[in-house]
Amino acid sequence: MTDTKTDTDVVIAGAGPTGLMLACELRLAGVDVVVADGLAARTGESRAGGMHARTMEVLDQRGVLDRFLAAGTPRPIGHFSGLSLDFDRFGTRHPRSLVLLQSHIERLLEEWATELGVRVRWSSEVTGIRQHGSHVEVEAGGPEGSRSTLRARYLVGCDGGRSAVRKLAGIGFPGTPATLTALLGDVELADPPAESLFMQRRTGGDFSVFAFEPGWYRVITTEHDRVDGRGEPVTFEELRESLLRIAGTDFGMHSPRWMSRFGDAARQAKRYREGRVLLAGDAAHIHFPAGGQGLNLGVQDAVNLGWKLASAVHGRAPESLLDSYHAERYPVAERVLHNTRAQAALTRPGPQTDALRDVLRSLIEYDDVNRHLGGMITALDLRYPMGDGHPLTGRRVPDAELKTDDGRRRVFELLRAARPVLLDLRGDAALAAATESWADRVDLVEARSTADHWPLWPADEAPAPAALLIRPDGHVAWTAPAGTTADLAALRTALTTWFGPATAD
Repeated sequence: MTDTKTDTDVVIAGAGPTGLMLACELRLAGVDVVVADGLAARTGESRAGGMHARTMEVLDQRGVLDRFLAAGTPRPIGHFSGLSLDFDRFGTRHPRSLVLLQSHIERLLEEWATELGVRVRWSSEVTGIRQHGSHVEVEAGGPEGSRSTLRARYLVGCDGGRSAVRKLAGIGFPGTPATLTALLGDVELADPPAESLFMQRRTGGDFSVFAFEPGWYRVITTEHDRVDGRGEPVTFEELRESLLRIAGTDFGMHSPRWMSRFGDAARQAKRYREGRVLLAGDAAHIHFPAGGQGLNLGVQDAVNLGWKLASAVHGRAPESLLDSYHAERYPVAERVLHNTRAQAALTRPGPQTDALRDVLRSLIEYDDVNRHLGGMITALDLRYPMGDGHPLTGRRVPDAELKTDDGRRRVFELLRAARPVLLDLRGDAALAAATESWADRVDLVEARSTADHWPLWPADEAPAPAALLIRPDGHVAWTAPAGTTADLAALRTALTTWFGPATAD
């Protein structure tokens, strides 16, 4: 038995999409990271099936989206409990969802992480935590009884719904138990349907059948009021019999590649931070996987947390900055749990549900309703409370076209390095003077907007601002409205709140 110690800034438990995205964000900010995962190697299981618009925007901001687009298939239609939503109506460069299996997403994220210098330790499962005033000791078990102790400034649990980190930190995980059993399988079909079928409701439950890769189909069955078999592996015959019971046919399914079982349990960590331990992704929240929100929610947790945690590591962040991670992200996941409970309820058989679905189907034809539900599913409507009242503040920054001394650029291109940006669109010398004491942390960019108005969610627009302070996660922290004198005191307050006190002269 061996006993070794390794020092690093941050240990991330879990090498899934959330953990890898967080590792990349931290490395972009110059933080040393070790990712520990109990698996011996990356799994080939397909798992979740895609990305929504906001996740694609985030990857675009970091300059890596093209890698994912090249591997996936765009789809303009989403759904709310099987009722179609038209994503093409949304004001974003990426109005479609991207069909791309989690195994491919993880591979691409790991490649990027490796380029950035992230160390991934396989066969390294977190088994113990000891918190101290200035650091946390993380015990990890390895193969053949080996163990190691990693000493880090912070530990982040991205280790899934059964998170060992959450349990070891003593963080509660309240919620509601499963009321249904759903089976999923990636299979080949000898007699596939003519078109994709999503949440087809029948007396005994509902089913979905859709293609996701050439020759391969995903089959999902849901049987209400059955919660048997939880934790047990799914057999091919079990999936086939469930599909026959509900759909009356098995579409000639054969050659299963991956199968899984899940339910509609919905739980959320009471708090996302306990001292030097934080939670993200499924470790912080689980829910019925309706609308494909889970993976996207976790990736966006990582993008919100990464720059804040980096600031804490570098000694710039007040305690309130790390606490803002819970304050901002807890309500987002709470809303996802709420809407997925509603979607699960809308799949139940019976005339009452039929009537509800008919009403909702007719309402979705209205643009405002389509945008409301679509914005909820894609997270394009997200606005963090930041208090200054301008319609852009708190929202994701629009990817507007700019003219700079170096030529035309998009706003998203300014966020490649995951640093804060003060975007001066009026050439105001007072802005540079006011922010000089944050020049080591905030990039000042002078540009001109090519448009007089910028889009606002859901379907409005506002005059192009005079200046914007943009956080590394792409959300606007302060706005100087067009045609006004910039409120420099409010700007300094925003800079201090989000990026720490001014550097002494």
